Parts: sequence; structure tokens; C-alpha cells
Amino acid sequence: MKKGDRIAHRTAFGQALVEIADKYPKMVVFDADVCISTQTVGFKKAYPDRFYEMGIAEANMVGAAAGMALCGFTPWVSTFAVFLAKRALDQVRVSVAHTNLPVKLNGAYGGLPTGRCGATHSSVEDLAVMRAMPNMTVLCPADAVETMAMTDLAMTIDGPVYLRTVRCEVPVIFDPSWRPTIGKAARLSEGDDLAICSEGMMTPVALAAVKVLADRGIRARLLHYGTIKPFDQEAVIAASRECGAILTIENHSMIGGLGGAVCEALAYDAPCIVKRIGFPDIFMESGDDDLIFASFGMDVDGIVRHAEELLSHKTMRD
Repeated sequence: MKKGDRIAHRTAFGQALVEIADKYPKMVVFDADVCISTQTVGFKKAYPDRFYEMGIAEANMVGAAAGMALCGFTPWVSTFAVFLAKRALDQVRVSVAHTNLPVKLNGAYGGLPTGRCGATHSSVEDLAVMRAMPNMTVLCPADAVETMAMTDLAMTIDGPVYLRTVRCEVPVIFDPSWRPTIGKAARLSEGDDLAICSEGMMTPVALAAVKVLADRGIRARLLHYGTIKPFDQEAVIAASRECGAILTIENHSMIGGLGGAVCEALAYDAPCIVKRIGFPDIFMESGDDDLIFASFGMDVDGIVRHAEELLSHKTMRD
């Protein structure tokens, strides 16, 4: 795995489970009849006695995993994000979060990219749901390297974790040695003209946009929020004071996700002009992922355009 390779989060997640299995002998994996889609199938083949196929019964799966956690195991629960954050939400809240059990949740097919599963399978509300859940750590990796690192890291967290993974192939941007820190944003570029805050698969897109902006003489600071909760307020407050303008980009609704977390952090201590890019208050449509992203300004051209518009407003305010 090297920079520039295109690897899906789900592929990296499945590989990570197999690689860390011997390190964590009490780790077990539950899946809701989508092991090929979420790529837990590799663990199923390598460790059949530690794999539980629960069928299309997500709520029951979460409850069973909580029971296993009470018996000293550390379960991974894997299914589509849209089902974990909605269909099984009561069990996640009552059986896992309220009891603060070390159940790890893999929300696969996060955000828009769900292939041809249809609009009902797009999960653009899950980050808002999970970050509002007490005791929940929320992780949103940028690439395959970070996905593997966060899968391992989640096992060391004493409590529930929601790991959001995506279906589509994403460029690798981190060196294989990269190890994220829970609750800390990664500063991927330097600049004080404006700051860009990104999460998950939007970070490689934002990184490409930063390079285009640099060619146009605009120095953008890029903060990658691989941890949505706990949220690194210090990094964004510093960006507000030093840059004076912030652009957020997320594969999620603009309600309750990264953009909301940024605005919450800034409102009291360091208000500045903020522009958010994400999905508006709508249910998603089916179609080509790249075309839909572009229609909402969530591609390189869109980020560059929004950044330049933001800078013009910043100049007017100055």
C-alpha cells in the first residue's frame, strides 16, 4: 500500500480485522448478511469460530454483541451505516452507549457512495446521530492506511466506537506508518489565507483542491478531522484566529456533522466567517457518485470555487 493507490475503506477494514486478530484474541466479529459488501468475509474465512453471521436482523445483532461484551469479549458489529444509525439505533443507545460497553461499530457504505443500492441506502445522517450519543467515539478515516490504523486503535478505546467506512475506492494519502491520535485533527497543509476542515473520503479531494489553490497563489491550511468526536476544538479555534475564514467539506448532511461541530466550536470563543459544503436537508438520489458530488460542489472544482468565494467575502469584511 503506497500513496496514490486507490483502495476502498471497506477493503482496508476487512484486511485490518484479519491482521489484528491474533493481537486481540477476545475480538469477535458480527455481520448482518453483508460480509462480502463490508469485507468481513476475510475474517470469517480465517477465524470461523470468532465470526457470527446474524442475518438481516441488525437490532438483534447489536444486542447480541452487547451480551458478548458483558462476557469479556470485544465485538465488532459490521453492517451498512444506514442500518446501524437508524434501524438498530435503540439497541446502540440503550445496550451499548448507555452501558458504555466496548462494542465497536463499523458503519459501512457511509455517506453517498453506496453503488447502485439506491437512495434509501445513502447514510448522510449517521455522523450527526453518533456524535450526539453519549460515550461514543466517532472515527472517520481519510484513506485505507488510516482505516487500518483506526480499526486497531478502536480496540484500545475503553467504550463504544463508531467507525465510518465507505464503499468506493479512495486515494491513499498517508504513509503506511501513519498513526492518528484520537481527538486530534491532522494538519496536512500550511497556510493562513483560509482554513479547510475535511473528514473521511473528502480529505483526499480537499488535498487535491489545496494544490490547485496553491497554484493560484492561495495558501490554504488543511485540517483533516479523522476524529469527529471527541472534537479537536483547539485546532479550529487557532485556524479561525490565524486564517479568519474556514471552509468545511463533508460527505454528510450539513446538519449535525463536521460543519456543525466546527460552528459549535467557534461560536463562543472565536467566531469567523464559515462556509460549509455538504448535502443540504434532502434525501439523496440514485446515480453516479462523482456526478452527484459535483452537483453539490463536493469535488475539486467545487472546493476551489467555494474557497475563492469565501476569500472574497473575507476581503470585503476586512
